[in-house]
Amino acid sequence: MVAELTQLRDKIDAVDQQMIDLLAQRLALVAEVGVVKSQHGLPIYAPDREAAMLASRRQEAEQRGVPGDLIEDILRRTMRESYASEKDSGFKCLQPNLRPIVIIGGRGQLGGLFANLFRLSGYHVEVMSSRDWGERSDQLLANPGMVIVTVPINRTVDIIECLSHLPQDCILADFTSIKAKPLQAMLSVHAGPVVGLHPMFGPDLPSLAKQVIAYCDGREPQAYQWLLEQFQIWGASVEPISAPAHDQNMILIQALRHFTSFAYGVHLAEEDPNLDQLITLSSPIYRLELAMVGRLFAQDPTLYADIIMASEDNVAMIRRFHQRFGEAIALLECGDKAGFIDAFNHVEQWFGDYAPRFLSESKTLLKQANDAVHRTRKMI
Repeated sequence: MVAELTQLRDKIDAVDQQMIDLLAQRLALVAEVGVVKSQHGLPIYAPDREAAMLASRRQEAEQRGVPGDLIEDILRRTMRESYASEKDSGFKCLQPNLRPIVIIGGRGQLGGLFANLFRLSGYHVEVMSSRDWGERSDQLLANPGMVIVTVPINRTVDIIECLSHLPQDCILADFTSIKAKPLQAMLSVHAGPVVGLHPMFGPDLPSLAKQVIAYCDGREPQAYQWLLEQFQIWGASVEPISAPAHDQNMILIQALRHFTSFAYGVHLAEEDPNLDQLITLSSPIYRLELAMVGRLFAQDPTLYADIIMASEDNVAMIRRFHQRFGEAIALLECGDKAGFIDAFNHVEQWFGDYAPRFLSESKTLLKQANDAVHRTRKMI
């Protein structure tokens, strides 16, 4: 039995080696694709091509008795690596005559990510930090083609107010996660092109493929249209939105979400369970939830304090959430099962078709989370 099992495992190992060889060939072809896309200014992410290819491979796999989900998982992971490697070929420069791009806060993680992308696209990029104000800032801000402000929220408006002497045709933009106040400050201080930008992702990405950059028109959109197109070449989707609507959405997407993770983390720390046991006994969905909470506490607390406390509107939303949390607790204290079910059904109706869609998407995420788990087998 042992010899038979060894022979079969050797055959599996040989097939795995063939898979590695094929993946290496695929990545080499992707590198060639990246060169062509760079030369012609094509986006690294082509959603129609991706969808059509995945549908074809699923059909072909199922015809040969291979689960469609399996081949899609393999290809999606492979494509994620492919998108990351395509940027090594650089990107087409849509505005080759642009004067230097100055990124204020460019030594930070997000500023550094964009500085690198602009450089890969052939732009002249200069970065500034708080240490550079004075003679160097006067020099860098004398004649830039674009200035991007990416500093902590509580310093953004103050920095913008120092930019009153930019050239008329210079594009002024910011990357702040709130938009109304920074956009108004930019419009007040600069008479030229202005756009508010919010990259909806963190700085630890290998590629912008499938990521979203929200933008709020400020002034002279024709002057920065090339910038939005440059983002798309990098693989991002650009989503127009008004500054008030953006900020209202961010209260839920960022402030409330981060606060609830913070509050749950505080609760866990005060309850002080055995974290190793908690993780060992976790279902895939709880492990994923726990990972998202733990992820928050592995990052800069000042950043999240600034996001959560950025406005009174954030605090008001958190107060309303607290009220509804209390109302939900009241259902439990009264043993009101019917009331609980009514509330549940009300929320299900609000989600509508998104509820089953999210159920399907979450199953994929849970499978991936479970795949990453390594458990040691204990003898009983």
